[in-house]
Amino acid sequence: MICAIAEIESNRQPLAQRYDPKSREASVGIMQMLQPTAEWLFRELGYRAFEMEGKPNLLFRPFISVYLGAAYLKWLSNFDGTSRNEEFVVRAYYGGPKKATHKSTTGYWKHYLSVKQSLPSRSEVNLAKKYSMASDDLDHVNRASSTTAGWTYWDSKASADDMEELWKNPEVLKEWTKSGERKGRVRFSQDPEKRPYLSRVEVKAVADIIVSRHFASKGIRPALLSALAEMSSMRFLDGIGPGSGIMGIPYQTALWLNKDIGFKAYKVKAMEDLSNPFLSMYFGTAYVSWLSQYEGRERTDEFVVQAYLRGPDNVNIQETGPLWVKFQRIVPSYEDLKKMNEGNCTIL
Repeated sequence: MICAIAEIESNRQPLAQRYDPKSREASVGIMQMLQPTAEWLFRELGYRAFEMEGKPNLLFRPFISVYLGAAYLKWLSNFDGTSRNEEFVVRAYYGGPKKATHKSTTGYWKHYLSVKQSLPSRSEVNLAKKYSMASDDLDHVNRASSTTAGWTYWDSKASADDMEELWKNPEVLKEWTKSGERKGRVRFSQDPEKRPYLSRVEVKAVADIIVSRHFASKGIRPALLSALAEMSSMRFLDGIGPGSGIMGIPYQTALWLNKDIGFKAYKVKAMEDLSNPFLSMYFGTAYVSWLSQYEGRERTDEFVVQAYLRGPDNVNIQETGPLWVKFQRIVPSYEDLKKMNEGNCTIL
């Protein structure tokens, strides 16, 4: 049950979050918990393995998210002192106990059954454990640990000129040399599901190149762009959710920036073009540049970050939203990558 709900709620992404403009609350983490619910479980029901009050960022940690999600499921299973069946619990998790029998949660229940049926068996899970690893370890070993086919190559996505600039970056050169890359055959890293993604060093290098080439006079920080990439796509080459590419830019937005606003250094003709990290970064930066002067006013980073991720009409700058809090936590990882790489890893 927990695995299926995590799959539906967040696609198993620890940094996933959904913001509800009406309630002005965000559900976060792989179990998509609300902070008030987490604090209620801690304070009223005694689930105190983790100190939750006033610490919303803890819900991004998988163990804590699952712990509290399981606690909430247990409470729902005996709602109002009555033993409840699986269907009630699942539908109540989605819509609340009052909507557990309402037609609005029927679709969620059907989706749950489909996902649950597709989950691997226990024996398959045990086999997969042998290949599991922490996300930060992927940056260091997932190119060097295998020589099998099925890789996606940088050179098939980026132009020769862009690749030459990457090779000139000292940190990229160090990383690629360590993993045995060679010119013309540079592999993207892969997660256990063979999905290609960029290391933080690569994301920051692409941001540096795009800013220096095309936005040098705009005052846009590459670290800001890199953190937006982390939040929008978790650095996956093809993005996650509705957005495309590492910057999570919808195709229609990129097309609008290209044709109507005049950002023409890169051409976008199809959604697949956004799987080029340089093109995605370029249009992501163009959107940041446009947002920074939204409605003819100079905007703060706080406005730009929240507008980029939610849309400019959904920003309430009078309140510090969860997206800004999350951004502030991520951006230091990109401020000085060289120093970070020489020290300990940080698991986001």
